Amino acid sequence: MPVATLAEDLAARRELKRRLVHASGTGLPLLYVLDLVTWRQFGFVMLACSAVAAALEFVRLAVGLEWAIYDELTRPYEQENVAGYGLYMFSITAVVLVFAPQVAVPATLMLTIGDPVSGLLSGSREAGEPKRPRTLAAMFLVCLAVSVPFLVPAAGPAAGVVAAVAAAAAATLADGFTPVISGYVVDDNASIPLVAAVAGGAVLAATGAAPVFDVGVVPALA
Repeated sequence: MPVATLAEDLAARRELKRRLVHASGTGLPLLYVLDLVTWRQFGFVMLACSAVAAALEFVRLAVGLEWAIYDELTRPYEQENVAGYGLYMFSITAVVLVFAPQVAVPATLMLTIGDPVSGLLSGSREAGEPKRPRTLAAMFLVCLAVSVPFLVPAAGPAAGVVAAVAAAAAATLADGFTPVISGYVVDDNASIPLVAAVAGGAVLAATGAAPVFDVGVVPALA
């Protein structure tokens, strides 16, 4: 096998592993969805996950150790910045600590399910390069599919669907274009849950159809 072909094959396999690891994060919100933990307990689970991610990133960036696990979790442009898996944990934790379950859970699933599907469909691309329309359409449909089951029961058919569409559209926009600002890549692992929660929550707040925020974990940390 030619060296170039072998390198491409290894890169493709590594990318697939990253996507599978990414999708495996769906198990986190399922802890709450399946009633294995309360919403407050789930907040503490995410805080623990973020603490582990922060420790790994400290070892990588500050101490300089290069463990094999980093080869599977990071991309070349992340060598000197916080890696996508860390931003993934931090952004999920943020929406879980601030937003109500009907907002935070679908926002999380848009990252853990929608983003890997979009990534597999789009293949490799440079930072800042927009995705193709069919990939964006798939991302939107997946995000809509994971948000409707939570937002419609909580807010009713009309407001729930509008909130789901708004959240899915925001997540799709964040996924479709990853800007580079002053040399720093604005990673969609950070932006997808946040913009989806804000967009969906804004609709709920405007209509008064369902609660938007739930900061029950925060007082317990005080």
